[in-house]
Amino acid sequence: MKKFTFAILLPLFIAGCGGNTEKQTTTAPTEDHSQHQAAATEKPAKSKSPKKTAMAIVDGNHIHIDYSSPSVRGRQIFGGLVAFGEVWATGAHKATWIQLDKPVKIGDKVVPAGKYGLFTIPGEQEWTVILNADWDMHLADDYDASKDVIRISCTPETLENSVESLTYTVEKVASQTTEIAIAWDKTKIKFVLKNS
Repeated sequence: MKKFTFAILLPLFIAGCGGNTEKQTTTAPTEDHSQHQAAATEKPAKSKSPKKTAMAIVDGNHIHIDYSSPSVRGRQIFGGLVAFGEVWATGAHKATWIQLDKPVKIGDKVVPAGKYGLFTIPGEQEWTVILNADWDMHLADDYDASKDVIRISCTPETLENSVESLTYTVEKVASQTTEIAIAWDKTKIKFVLKNS
């Protein structure tokens, strides 16, 4: 009797376990992917301070500046958004950097080839331009004056027309000489590098 009961119940048990497999597969809910597809096709918002470069090759010396360029957008820039007398990353998002493929002379000091943070200290009558050994930082958050390679003074020039976006230019002015200019709003400064 026990063998007979087992023989009848075993096929029923197997059928009961496997009988719903097809039904579960066909009734599984389908996901709506339209939300994901829409998100994937949306363009990221345009940066208000896009990344830019300025460069020149002067007698084999590639001089390259990498910076983010904020715009005036109706704001008071110097003495407002950018404080006088404080170290400024001279750009947005990250510290601006300059790379020199060959040594240069700035004033009477030789600066070796390499990559440097380019900072400034804006002033109403005088600016200080700084090349610092630490080039990879967020703005001037970790700026350390003990790592300065050189500091030079510049007299700011007042422009007749406003420059909307912060702009660097690197221009060959003689066979071994490069002029770097920084202009924003109605202020411009410039300094000279000579191949060493």
